[in-house]
Amino acid sequence: MAHKEEIDQAIIRALDRGRYVLGGEVAAFEREFAHYLGTGHVIGVGSGTDALQLALRACGVGRGDMVITVSHTAVATVAAIELVGAVPVLVDIDRDTFTIDPGHLEACIRVLKRKRTHRLKAIIPVHLYGHPADMPAVADIAERHELCLIEDCAQSHGATVRGRKTGTWGRMSAFSFYPTKNLGALGDGGAVATADPDLAEKVGLLRQYGWRDRYISELRGMNSRLDELQATILRVKLKYLDRENARRRELAHIYTKSISSADVIPPRLRAGIEHVYHQYVVRSKYRDELRTFLERNSIGTLIHYPLPVHRQPAYQGQVIIGEEGLAETEQVCKEILSLPIYPEMTDEQVRRVCEVIALWHERKTERPSDLIERAKRTKR
Repeated sequence: MAHKEEIDQAIIRALDRGRYVLGGEVAAFEREFAHYLGTGHVIGVGSGTDALQLALRACGVGRGDMVITVSHTAVATVAAIELVGAVPVLVDIDRDTFTIDPGHLEACIRVLKRKRTHRLKAIIPVHLYGHPADMPAVADIAERHELCLIEDCAQSHGATVRGRKTGTWGRMSAFSFYPTKNLGALGDGGAVATADPDLAEKVGLLRQYGWRDRYISELRGMNSRLDELQATILRVKLKYLDRENARRRELAHIYTKSISSADVIPPRLRAGIEHVYHQYVVRSKYRDELRTFLERNSIGTLIHYPLPVHRQPAYQGQVIIGEEGLAETEQVCKEILSLPIYPEMTDEQVRRVCEVIALWHERKTERPSDLIERAKRTKR
């Protein structure tokens, strides 16, 4: 692990202090992460899912309310909506960035508002794979329709839109510090960020039983606390986040420059954004063949995510789908493939992946006569 020695020393110091829950390390990380984001307040919580749930509760979203998000996301986004008793409304994504499509979002809101029984309260855009959603457009829609905007930043630590970090565009935002994230702990962890001091205070109460004074619950809260050891680790890793994100962009540039197969489409970037490449996700109509070939050549891949939320057994019939449908979501899930990317990866390792992709493409496109000639050369 990068920075292991520094993390080890920080953990020993934290253990020596003898405070393990909501102590000085958590408070220090909250201040430092708020400063990094450029927002007023950060509240450390137990997980990214809890962060979304607490943000929704702080915004007054509850049973029977509707929240618009996407189906192409980690299931945690939709699970958090259901945990507060609200109803997920799923709209389609942009085909290039895999994030919420503002046109579909606007259309869905208009349809819902024509129904007098609607209880639409919030929008959760997901900054998937480290590419920010179109926040200028989404924020404008939320403001015009007086909806609470909560960003799902679980995969976008440090990403920016027009120089402004994700997590600072909405009324609130939710971060995950799961170990695989760009800023990851050594266990579960999350945070809520906001510029609103009243909302910050409310989340601070809700994360610990609604206590302001110990054992006296002012609100009906829950137990979701970022512990001291995880905060200690995150404080060390935060110092290196921008450097590691820059390294991810270097690796992504090599991938994009080196992938030569016409059957593999690299990620596409929207103007004015800074991607942090939590995942490097390509598209191919021959995804499964490509994945098998890579694995036979000792290159591991993953599919984020193979089944959209609305198709998963637990959620079929439990969510509302926007009237314009989810055609792009359905197609994307058949074609996407996450190639290896992490800050410690070498340039040579990325080029090796690209060489194997080129070999796959060559073999895939060879004519029968080419195969016969290759066999003859092999026999010689």
